[in-house]
Amino acid sequence: MNFIDLVKKRQSTRSYTPQPVSRDVIDRCIEAARLAPSACNSQPWTFIVIDDPSRKNKVGDAAFSGMYSMSSFAQSAPVLIIVITEKSSYAATLGTWLKGTQFNLIDIGIAGEHLVLQATEEGLGTCLIGWFNEKAVKKELKLPSKSHIDIIISMGYPQDAGPREKLRKPIDAIRSYYKN
Repeated sequence: MNFIDLVKKRQSTRSYTPQPVSRDVIDRCIEAARLAPSACNSQPWTFIVIDDPSRKNKVGDAAFSGMYSMSSFAQSAPVLIIVITEKSSYAATLGTWLKGTQFNLIDIGIAGEHLVLQATEEGLGTCLIGWFNEKAVKKELKLPSKSHIDIIISMGYPQDAGPREKLRKPIDAIRSYYKN
């Protein structure tokens, strides 16, 4: 599939079949994320894959209950991927301090997008989720309190066939060419 067709096919999936996802497929998605560029090649990410149904349900309950229940659709996914934001390299951290841009968040966004695009290529559906109970997830997974979870990715085979229509601004509304 060419790249623009892949991008057109990729969408946030909120309904999954119970069919398990093989670890070979998951690993290809993680490999795509691993190859993502990052500021000063700092690669500030770690991925915790949860595909055991019992553990996934416990993490899902911790992540998506109470005021976070609008993201509870993710509990139907057979896989949750916890994206840990690691510290950037010294050079990238210095750049963050000088410029005021959190490069590690840009980096995990790029890595996450690589992962979900590979998942789309594999016939999987995904959703990048930022609304979840981070503290409860860290407690459930026994992660240090200083660790940062900025994204959870739900993954599985989509319940609905085919991509939905994308409602996007027209290109002329988002692009301009510099004129002298």
